[in-house]
Amino acid sequence: MAKKIEISNLRVRYGQKEALKGVSFDVHKNEILGVVGPAQSGKTTLLKVINRTIEFIPGARVEGTVTIDGDNIQSIKNVNELRRKIGMVFPLPVGLPLSIYDNVAFAPRAAGLRDKSKLDELVERCLIQSALWDEVKDRLDSLGTKLSGGQQQRLTIARALSHQPEILCLDEFSIAVDPVTTMRIEDVLKELRSEVTIILVTNLVQQARRLCNRTAFILNGDLIEIDSNEVMFSDNPAQKMTYDYVHGNFG
Repeated sequence: MAKKIEISNLRVRYGQKEALKGVSFDVHKNEILGVVGPAQSGKTTLLKVINRTIEFIPGARVEGTVTIDGDNIQSIKNVNELRRKIGMVFPLPVGLPLSIYDNVAFAPRAAGLRDKSKLDELVERCLIQSALWDEVKDRLDSLGTKLSGGQQQRLTIARALSHQPEILCLDEFSIAVDPVTTMRIEDVLKELRSEVTIILVTNLVQQARRLCNRTAFILNGDLIEIDSNEVMFSDNPAQKMTYDYVHGNFG
């Protein structure tokens, strides 16, 4: 399969603490790659490196290379252009104190889109893609922060899709939402897979098993194993630690 992201010998330190220890793997185009592992294993750090928000953390040091479509992300001078390629969805929905419409239109406007009809079309498409349109289409002028937690998380996904990213990174998106909403978002991600490459960091092993094409297991900053879900969740993954973790024997 075509490679969208190539990660080679990635090391990240926060002061004396090494969060990632020479991690290397590829992310295939138009796959959902799951990243699992206990808390403090380096999963969120990995996402921060990919969209270069790691640069906001004082004392963080990054070694190794990450390329997207063959381009080393550290060589990209326009960081905003890189981040427009990468949609981010965080554990807790953070709605802008704006209307539902303006939440979704914010990034396209910032990028220079002013045509009202094109904005309308984009907002509708993103809200449909995030399975929110039918619930909010008659109240687009109401505050996004007044939506329920599950609706706000789907609004966050719509906002992440509004700059038409090539990569979508989700960090524990289901922590703050109910099981029904979680399943709805999972259905959204399955549909989006044909359009974007998705990296799903999750502490829910069964979620990775349901959703992902492949899964990577990271433990204490080390990549223990990455393979197809058929292998990772079988009785015979390459590493016994993988078997123990995905079967709930530790972590």
